[in-house]
Parts: sequence; C-alpha cells; structure tokens
Amino acid sequence: MRPSIAGMIGATLLGAGFMGAPPQPRHPNVLLIVADDLNNDLGTYGHPLVKSPNLDRLAARGFRFDRAYNQFPLCSPSRVSLLTGLRPDTTRIHDLQTDFRTVLPTVVTLPQMFRGNGYFVARVGKIYHYGNPDQIGTSGLDDPASWDVFVNPRGIDKDEEGQLTNFTPTRGLGSALAYYASPAADAEHTDGKVAAETIALLEKNKDRPFFIGAGFYRPHCPFIAPRKYFDLYPLDTIPAPAASPASRAPPAAWFTTPPHWGISEQAQRESIRAYYASTSFLDANVGRVLDALDRLRLTDTTIVVFLSDHGYHLGEHGQWMKQTLFERSARAPLIVAGPGISSNGRSTSRIVEFLDIYPTLADLAGVRPPQGLQGRSLTPLLKNPHAKWDHPALTQVRRGPAASAYMGYSIRTEKWRYTEWDNGKRGVELYNEVDDPHEDNNLAADVKHQHVVVDMQRLLRRTNGR
Repeated sequence: MRPSIAGMIGATLLGAGFMGAPPQPRHPNVLLIVADDLNNDLGTYGHPLVKSPNLDRLAARGFRFDRAYNQFPLCSPSRVSLLTGLRPDTTRIHDLQTDFRTVLPTVVTLPQMFRGNGYFVARVGKIYHYGNPDQIGTSGLDDPASWDVFVNPRGIDKDEEGQLTNFTPTRGLGSALAYYASPAADAEHTDGKVAAETIALLEKNKDRPFFIGAGFYRPHCPFIAPRKYFDLYPLDTIPAPAASPASRAPPAAWFTTPPHWGISEQAQRESIRAYYASTSFLDANVGRVLDALDRLRLTDTTIVVFLSDHGYHLGEHGQWMKQTLFERSARAPLIVAGPGISSNGRSTSRIVEFLDIYPTLADLAGVRPPQGLQGRSLTPLLKNPHAKWDHPALTQVRRGPAASAYMGYSIRTEKWRYTEWDNGKRGVELYNEVDDPHEDNNLAADVKHQHVVVDMQRLLRRTNGR
C-alpha cells in the first residue's frame, strides 16, 4: 500500500453485534502518540541536557506520570499488552514474531473499542509492532481489525542506511549502536511523514469523533536525524556513562554482554549524542501535530496521550537499549492532556502501569470497555495526584532461546524493586529505590532485608496471579 492518504485502505469492519450507536457530542476525540524506544531523558522529567520543548509544553498543559512502567521492555510484547489491556502472560506475546490474533482471536483492542462506539479510527506508522528499521513502509504485525484506515510512511532515512557510522556492525540495524547526521530536511524523513499524514487525518476528520494513533520511529536505532538536531548537542557536552559499582546482580539481569558491547568511551558518547538528537527530532514532529490540533481548534476536545513503548539504557551498568528489568528499561514517559484533565502541569509520583491506559481512556471518553481488562483507570490520580493508590507495577522479560526460555519478573512499589529470574532459581534482586535510585546495591542476600524479600515475593506472586 502506498504511504499516503490517497493510498489508504480501510480495514475490515467489526461484526455488527459489536457496533454501537454513534457517540454523543460529549465524547472527546483521542490522539495516541507513541514513540519508539524513548526513555525519560526529557526536559519535563528534569533532564539537564535534552531539548524537548514540545513535549514539555504538552506536559505543562496536561498531566505527567513520573513513575509509569511498561509490562515487557520489548516492542511487540509491550505494545500488544498496552493495546489489549492484558498482561504478556495472558496475551502470550513474548517475542517480535507472533501475531497476538493467533492466541486471542476475539480480543477487543483499544482502538476496536472506540471503533465499536462510532469513532473514526486510524493509525499512521508504528502502533502495533513491526521491525524498525527493516519493515518501515510495511504493515508488519499490524491488526487490520483495529482500524478503518492505516498509513505506512517511508522516508529518506531508509535510503541513508548505507551512510551510517556503526559501532556494532555484527548486530542487526534494529539493535545496533549506529547513527547518521542527515542533510535531508525534516519532512523527508519517516517521522516527518508520520507527522504530515497524521495532520492530514486530523484535517479530514476534524468534524467527527476520532481515535488516531500516531506511531513515530525515533529515537529507535539506527539514530538517523537531520544534522541540525545533532548540532544541538556538541560532543564535548556529552558525558560518558558513569561507571557504576558492581550491583551483585545475577548473570540473567544483563542484556548487554560484554558491558557496552566492548565499544570505546568515545563511541559511547557519540551514541548518546545521536540518541538525544533523535529525541529532539521526535519532539519537533510531535510539536507539528500539537500545532495542528491548535490550528484546527481540536485541542480542547481531544485527549492526547503521549508515551513510549518502554525505556532505554544509555550505558548505565554497561547496558544499552532495553530488555532488562532495571528501572531504566522498565520505566517510560507517559503524559496525558485534554478535556477533563488538569491544565496546570500537575504530576504524580504514584506507581502506574501501561495496562492502566486502556481503562483510563474508556473512562475519560465515557465508553464502556470490554470485561477482563487487567489494569485500572487512572482517573482518581488525574483528579488528585496524591490520591491513595497502592498498586505496584509488574514488568517481565524473557531470557534464552524459545526451547529453553525462562522468565524474569520484577515488581515495583514506591520504595522497592524486587526481581526473580526463573522463579528465583537463576537469581534474585532487591533494590531500595529511595536510597539507591541507580540500583547499584542488590540487597536480596542481606539478612537485614529478608523480611522485605518475603513481603515482595508475596506481592509479586499475588500481582502475577501465581
């Protein structure tokens, strides 16, 4: 399918039994903006270096969740969990290849819920998983039943891959520390096209209720962005990752082995710079969409949700990218703005999960969600950031080849992170997130903390239904 509005193809309609009456005027629009591999290094989250003025202004008029956690720090499992409202052990999506419809053929996804309530529903770019960068311009593991219309942009960054500086050439480009400062204009890149196509959909459908997903590709590697965004970050301002003391974490805890994949400190700094350049490029394109909402007078009637599918390591503990159960991988940005949401830049430090987004949007839009969702509505926190909220976050990740794979599970409360690998047979971790926010000191074997280990183990099993 051509990546343009003219080439859009409507997906299969839902069964008539699920289709409801058109929504009443009081129902707000929804714009779901999803970044790929973005961590919390943003101005609004207090980062001293990263320039993200557009996400900062979104947070300033909305609500920021300071401790939001994904369910599985890998693209497809995380996105499927978010869009079905079900934990990865329920969806049984633990990899990048399995279509969730082969496991849950009748599940009602988040966009399907809105489609069944009379909304126009569309996506641009990566909402469900497909390989970045290999499958850019295709539908990948998309779910046709979720959309009336879909668009798969493809930009000049696909043609520039041969120009990359690649510090890890033995790794595939979708998991490589590689970058290119492009001479091409913003609009020529895939993310520039995502912004343009999203704006076209807003213009075309501004007079009817809509749910539109805008799936951006940055800052996912390879880090390709226009040169002007690299110029925002002179290399001499980029510190190398701080050396962390040994955390006594078990071998299963590590994704990047050997540490930093053996690349030099200079290469580490160049990679961080390229990641931040890609983040600012993402921010600029999000800003174009937000400007369009203002121009079309949709800002006051549209719920905007911005998030990333998971966090991202930039050398902490020698780790890069995702697929760990440390804070840096499990935590991700989540910002909500729009009707019914505080407009004075409030935030909460309560622990929330991405599972909570589905029931929250149903609640805010006044539509009835399907039964069996495993998250809870965040509207009490949107009304009062300090409301009583005693719900932990559960994140998991798989290790090893499929035939002999085992799981790691991590439970996060406001004070503690407790992690078990292979039900504890391959290691246990306990971190005091108040006194040790960088997770340098594993307290699991400390006799003085055994009562905490026991309590957290019980909480993990109760939350995970085991």
